[in-house]
Amino acid sequence: MRVEDGSINGVSVRRFTPQQQAPGVVLFIHGGGFTIGSTESHHGPAASLAQQLEREVVSVNYRLAPEVTYPTMLADCQTVLTAIQPIALVGDSAGGRLAIDLAHPLSEAPPLGLIYPPVGELSPACLGEDAPLLSRHDVLSIRKQCPEIIAAQRDGRSPSQSMEILTVEHDPLTQPIEAAVANWRAAGASVGYRRAPQMVHAALHAQSQLPEMGSAWQDFCHALKQRLDG
Repeated sequence: MRVEDGSINGVSVRRFTPQQQAPGVVLFIHGGGFTIGSTESHHGPAASLAQQLEREVVSVNYRLAPEVTYPTMLADCQTVLTAIQPIALVGDSAGGRLAIDLAHPLSEAPPLGLIYPPVGELSPACLGEDAPLLSRHDVLSIRKQCPEIIAAQRDGRSPSQSMEILTVEHDPLTQPIEAAVANWRAAGASVGYRRAPQMVHAALHAQSQLPEMGSAWQDFCHALKQRLDG
């Protein structure tokens, strides 16, 4: 696999080009609670995604809070999206929220691949139980720092008609995601969904050492690849 760092219209990116490469570019947006994370911290998931999808993956190094606000993060991602015209958007955690908000305004959004994204109101009544690595308090603190991520109204409609979603059993974000999946399916969207048993938020980074997460990740990538292959 070829890995190259560069920039697109002033936004830092890392490109992953697998040896077996089908047409089309996939945009990958890393997680980290909108305050940490980078193309470096999420090198492994992005490289695995490129290998599994057999497509070039462009991972975007958007700016982070508290130095910038959520709309600026979204604008950085939009800059890259506009330049590369991706055939799919894949977002991990906070990156999943950004992917959803990139897709919402599009008349025909490409397929989305979402890994435990924050969706909906993110209020105490909506969240699931506390879990290791991500607590309800953590989510509510992020919500307070980046209030623009509150998306009860805009998540009332499906961001894309074609989605694959991966969650984990122990994560306060899983409950609102499952509610959104049910609503999006009822509205006619094609949504593939799997939940990795016994796993916690951020387990994607250790998917090669965790059989349950590895299996769910393989299934997620295979299903997304099928959508891209047509």
